[in-house]
Amino acid sequence: MNKIKQILAVLVLAGASAHAQFMMDWVTVGDPGNPNDTTGYGAVNETFQIMKFEFTNQQYTYFLNSVAQSDPYGLYNPNMYTEPGHNRGGITRNGSSGSYTYTANPSDMGNKPVNWVSWFDAARVANWLVNGATSSSSTETGAYTLLGATSGNAVAVNPGATFYIPTEDQWYKAAYYKGGSTDAGYWDYATQSNDTPTKVTADAMGNGRSSSGGDLHSQGNYANYHFGADWNSQDGNVTSVGTNGGPSAYGTFDMSGNIIEWNDLTGAAGSSRGLRGGDWKDPAVYLSSSSDGHIDSWYYSNGIGFRLAAVPELGIPEPSSLSLLLASGAVLMAGRRRNRG
Repeated sequence: MNKIKQILAVLVLAGASAHAQFMMDWVTVGDPGNPNDTTGYGAVNETFQIMKFEFTNQQYTYFLNSVAQSDPYGLYNPNMYTEPGHNRGGITRNGSSGSYTYTANPSDMGNKPVNWVSWFDAARVANWLVNGATSSSSTETGAYTLLGATSGNAVAVNPGATFYIPTEDQWYKAAYYKGGSTDAGYWDYATQSNDTPTKVTADAMGNGRSSSGGDLHSQGNYANYHFGADWNSQDGNVTSVGTNGGPSAYGTFDMSGNIIEWNDLTGAAGSSRGLRGGDWKDPAVYLSSSSDGHIDSWYYSNGIGFRLAAVPELGIPEPSSLSLLLASGAVLMAGRRRNRG
């Protein structure tokens, strides 16, 4: 175990009770140098890590409480409280500018994926993490040099970024590649299947269930799509992360369905950014590896969320079940700089 991994393990064990509100689970995506799929996507030359689950309302609430007491960059979208005529958002804001506070909605929304976030919002989360994930951590530089921008062209990822929005090839590989299998290749869906997933339904708490109302489905070829998960008085809704079908070959969940996720295309600057994976209201075709989309980076909706990627040494090494506590990021980054010196 290298020095950085030793630091991480100590921080996780020592700080678990103090920082339990903000934990991120990571998986390692290895097999560097894999070929593209027939779609032309998926080849990645380096090992990287990616979030095991979609970024949740609880995690985003922690981020908002850290940096958005005034919220000059619009990190909180009012639709997160109650989108017009619906109830699929997951975060409430209280107070006035300068003293805003944020809470996950009490209708069991904390462990649901955050929605109503733009690419710029996700980029600011990455910057915050790169800079230590504290109340004094900048959201404007780090992985991305934003400097107040909330619309217009998305900027290129900065060299050496330790947390960042995954490229399209990274996202695609984490979702669909068969990993170290001797039967190298790609699945059509991120549940390790070439068959269309069965829709999940939902229980009263918004956990994914089988069509017969059985146990939550964290395994098998299931997904949350096309208005299948009715709960919280909604015809279709987001569901708890990790309860909507089995994992990809690398161990990620919900990369087919639930929330369509931002990707950074090639990481270069551009007027648009990518979306992949389909969401709770999309037909099955949008969940498959053959479906991709590009949209303006300022765009947001009740079907769009994200997960982040990281350099390998920032996540807990496999096969450990420990989770990285980003609240200790400032100490980690200091250790990283000393290690490089």
